[in-house]
Amino acid sequence: MKFLLVLLILLPVFAFAQDQDMVTRDGVTLTQTQETRAENIGDQLRCLVCQNESIEGSSATLAQQLRVIIRQHVIAGDSSKSIMAYMVQRYGIFVLLKPPFMPLTWLLYASPILALLLGLLVFWAAGKTKTPPPAPLTDADRVRLNELLK
Repeated sequence: MKFLLVLLILLPVFAFAQDQDMVTRDGVTLTQTQETRAENIGDQLRCLVCQNESIEGSSATLAQQLRVIIRQHVIAGDSSKSIMAYMVQRYGIFVLLKPPFMPLTWLLYASPILALLLGLLVFWAAGKTKTPPPAPLTDADRVRLNELLK
């Protein structure tokens, strides 16, 4: 009987020891594997408030809400691809930190090349339009210059 009583008392301790790999973030509890997967997905998504940070690195309220949504989808067993598709459907292609190469993003990927070409064009045009050298000084201008310099 004492053995059963000790076992009942220690049972929650053993159960807690087995659940040590559980992680709670943003109010959502997941396994360590699920958390790692959620972080990998969040690292690929742009914070819509900060715009140059991933939602995992942002402290904005919207980023926190997006992290919760991602973790809920991970717990539900959705694939990473379907979670990313859900976020793109809901927030647009802008939510991806590395948007795919497609007609909508061609200008984005071509902009460095276009900027370089535009710079070369401006440099070339500036070289083409040389100003003529000033006319040589006349004798009257030289006399006046000498008077001013005295």
